[in-house]
Amino acid sequence: MKRSAVLLITCPDTKGIVAAVSELLYKHDANILHADQHQDAERSLFFMRVEWDLEGFALSKSDFGERFQTIAKRFGMAWRLESAEQRPKIGLFVSKYDHCLQDLLYRHQGGELPCDIPLIIGNHPDAKRWADFHGIPFHHIPVEPGKKAEAENKQHGLLKEHGVSLVVLARYMQVLSPEFVGWYPGRIINVHHSFLPAFSGAKPYHRAFERGVKLIGATSHYVTDELDEGPIIEQDVVRISHRDGLDNLLEKGRDLEKAVLSRAVRWHIDHRILVYDRKTVVFD
Repeated sequence: MKRSAVLLITCPDTKGIVAAVSELLYKHDANILHADQHQDAERSLFFMRVEWDLEGFALSKSDFGERFQTIAKRFGMAWRLESAEQRPKIGLFVSKYDHCLQDLLYRHQGGELPCDIPLIIGNHPDAKRWADFHGIPFHHIPVEPGKKAEAENKQHGLLKEHGVSLVVLARYMQVLSPEFVGWYPGRIINVHHSFLPAFSGAKPYHRAFERGVKLIGATSHYVTDELDEGPIIEQDVVRISHRDGLDNLLEKGRDLEKAVLSRAVRWHIDHRILVYDRKTVVFD
C-alpha cells in the first residue's frame, strides 16, 4: 500500500505560497511525489495539491498540523491533510439499472478503486445478485410514497453503522432530501445521463433524441439540494447521428455513465478534487 500524505489548499492568491509550503516539507525531509497548483484569476483564488512520501518524513500528522498552522494563518488558507493509507468506506446506492454498479464492483475487485465497500443499498431488489456475487451485503430499502424520510433514516443508520464516508449513487433513481444531503456534504457523488446543464431531470436521452442532438453525454457531480446542479467532477460525450435510434443513444450513454462515474470516484478517493462555489478543481 502506498504510504503518502496529500495536502490540499485553498486560499487567496498571493506570492510566496508555494515557497512556504515547499520549505516546510523540505525542512522535515519530505520527498515530494506530486505537486500541482491552479489560480482562478477572476476570483483571485489559489489551489494546491501536494503529495509526499511518508518514508523518512519527520512529522506525525498532529505535529504537521501544529507546524503548518502558522503558514495557514499567514496566507488565510483552508486546508486539509489526507493519508493514502486510509481506505475510505463507500456506500453504493442503486435502483434497477445496474451497469454503473457492475462497473464499480469490477474495478474495485481489480484494485482500481482503493476503498472498502461494506454495503450496497437498493430501492429495488434487482441488483442483489451482483452484491451476492461480490460478497457484499445488500439492503433492500423501498422508498414508498409518503415514506421517504423513513427510508432515508434506515439508509443513514446503515451508513453510520458501517462508517461510510462517501455515498455513490450508481444510477439511484431517487431524489435525496435536503436532510440526507446535509448528512454528507460534499460526500455524495451522482452520475447523470446527460451533458449537464443540458437535459437535467428525467429521461434526458429521450429528450435528446427528440431534439435530434449530435452529441450526447454523461456527467458525474457532487449532490446538493438543487437537483442536478451540484459541482461537476467529470463529463464525457459521444457523437451520434440521424441514423441512431433511441436504443442506440441508451447503449452509448451507458458506456459514458460508467466511465465518468468511475473516474469521479477514483479522483475523490485519491484526494484530487477541491470544491469552491459551484465548481471543482480536479488535479491531474
